[in-house]
Amino acid sequence: MRRQILPAILMVVVMTVLLGAVYPLVSTAVGQVAFHDKANGSLVQVDGRDVGSSLIGQNFTEPQYFHGRPSAAGDGYDGMSSSGSNLGPLNPELLDEVALRVAAYREQNGLSGDVAVPVDAVTASASGLDPHISLANAQLQTKRVAEARGLTEDQVRSKIDENTDRRTFGVLGDDGVNVVELNIALDRVS
Repeated sequence: MRRQILPAILMVVVMTVLLGAVYPLVSTAVGQVAFHDKANGSLVQVDGRDVGSSLIGQNFTEPQYFHGRPSAAGDGYDGMSSSGSNLGPLNPELLDEVALRVAAYREQNGLSGDVAVPVDAVTASASGLDPHISLANAQLQTKRVAEARGLTEDQVRSKIDENTDRRTFGVLGDDGVNVVELNIALDRVS
């Protein structure tokens, strides 16, 4: 019996040290050296002060800011309540909510009733924290933001282009505009 217990205890101690201390320390060191920004939360700084993360949206509502996707995470972009709405595409509650959001989006951006509203402008992402919007969504908000900031639409479009994350490997996914980074870039201009 002793012959079986001692190796078992020794293996528990060795594996605890390897997997409980050595592996996490090595993983942390590799992350800090190779992916320092990402390992630390992709924080965005303004004037040396952390103002958010490029990975988590924020609830921008003022007219001079590009608005992100609606968020189903708590009171909006609450990382502690990350989730989608869990309402299916035929759920009457979701359909009513989307209809209200479409009307509000058109009103906010001065769009006529025949302008198609991008899906990402009126539906939450699966996490409720996504900081990206589609190029179509950003382009429809350009006029409102330019007027509110006293900029030309071309100046705003230039900032949209600078803050567009292109498709991965040129083929995966769609181009998306990071609203957090775009709004910070626009704050630096105006």
